[in-house]
Parts: sequence; C-alpha cells; structure tokens
Amino acid sequence: MVLKLMLASMAAFAARAAPVVVAMPPSKNFVAGASDEMEMKPSPIERSWILSGDPVARIAEHSRGQDDAAMTALWDCTAGEFRWYFGWDETVMILEGEVHITTEDGVERTLHAGDVAYFAGGTWATWRIDRYLRKVAFLRKPFPKPLTMAYRLRNLVRQGNTQGLAA
Repeated sequence: MVLKLMLASMAAFAARAAPVVVAMPPSKNFVAGASDEMEMKPSPIERSWILSGDPVARIAEHSRGQDDAAMTALWDCTAGEFRWYFGWDETVMILEGEVHITTEDGVERTLHAGDVAYFAGGTWATWRIDRYLRKVAFLRKPFPKPLTMAYRLRNLVRQGNTQGLAA
C-alpha cells in the first residue's frame, strides 16, 4: 500500500512538473559572460523581514535550467540586517564583501569573499551586511519528500548500498 501511495505521488508530481517541450536554441545549452556586464535589477527585500538599516538588493539572472528547477544568479546588497527565507536549496559563493549569518538553529558564521555556503530550502537565516555584499547563487527547487525518498531508494538499489541513502 505504501509503495502504491509513493508511486501515485510520484506520478502526480511528474504530471504537474512535466515541462512543456520547446525547442531551445543552441545558445541556451551554454551560457557564459562577464559578471560585470550582467544587468542588475532591483530585488527588494520584504519590508517585514528587515531588522535594521535600509538594505537595497539587486539580482541578475545568469541562467535557468530547462526544467525551471535550477537557476544561477548574481545578487548584491547594501548594508542592513534582515531575515531571509530560502524557498529553494541555495549554495552561495561570496564574491565581494562579507556577511554575518545566524541560522534559525543558532549557528553563527561570517562569510568572506571566496567562502561557499549551503542553505536548505524551507529555512530562515538572519543576514547582517555591514557595507556591501556580492554573491553568486546556485538555486535548486527541492523535490517533494516522497519523490526524494524514492530517488534515494533507487540510488541505493543501483549502487548496491555502497553510498548509503545520500541523493
């Protein structure tokens, strides 16, 4: 019964998430360019999330997966302190400046240029930027829990239990 429920959940998710197949021009299969030539657009921080200061954020989308489940972007922000909700899994690499992070479970860390960090989708963190921050963000939509478990189980079977249940 549990297996049938998981299969039904996966089928329903696949039907909802099935992308419309559109012929992509070859230039969409490889995207490259200088980060300082990307157009930064306003990306206001939700006012209720701001704890102090008047941070001004901007974003430039670099690329997006053909299935809309992944995106890479440049993001910058002026001084301020705010809470941030990560709707997607996000890996960041700090390009310029520094940020003081406090996660919802109390972990504190300062990230500097060259540092890489991961934030799980569905979590909050407090960001304090003293001057200016510029980062590149790699975002991925998390899979629904039943699909994640099915994917991990498939990997376990394929790998003969050599790598555990890691996705």
